[in-house]
Amino acid sequence: MKENDLPCLDQLEATPGILRGLMTALTEEEARWKPAPDRFSVAEVLAHLSHSEGHCYRLRLDGFLGETRPEFEPDDAQMYLHLYRDADPDDAFDYFEEQREDNIEVLRRLPDGAGDRLALHKEYGEITLSQMLHEWTLHDLGHIRQIAELVRARKYLAGAGPMAVCYNLRP
Repeated sequence: MKENDLPCLDQLEATPGILRGLMTALTEEEARWKPAPDRFSVAEVLAHLSHSEGHCYRLRLDGFLGETRPEFEPDDAQMYLHLYRDADPDDAFDYFEEQREDNIEVLRRLPDGAGDRLALHKEYGEITLSQMLHEWTLHDLGHIRQIAELVRARKYLAGAGPMAVCYNLRP
């Protein structure tokens, strides 16, 4: 099948593998570690990604595909903190990965020009599917960075001994 002209699909498809690489040697205890009470653990970030994949991005994708100029409500992760708090990191990642595979499959089947489809975001105004894909990628990369910092701080910083002082981590 011919590739369409949608942006960001390769990066969106790569996210689960990048996350898997970051979490290779992480124990469940390390995945649940929080650097501060008001900060996320790796497990909570994974739960957020899984939730966002279905309840934000897939709903919006379905809106773009099934409606003429759908309207999207703003999404606020703070509203769902209770869902992330006790999430199992392995289950959250597995569900995220399944949803992402399904979403990429749908996106890759779309025809050229699909990125120009319009929606009304109630906070940001008119957006295109291509713009949403860029934002989706920004969202992924921000959380990849967040997980990388958490892994650096919890798994590797102490082991660096005196050289650890060279690193100013902000997990």
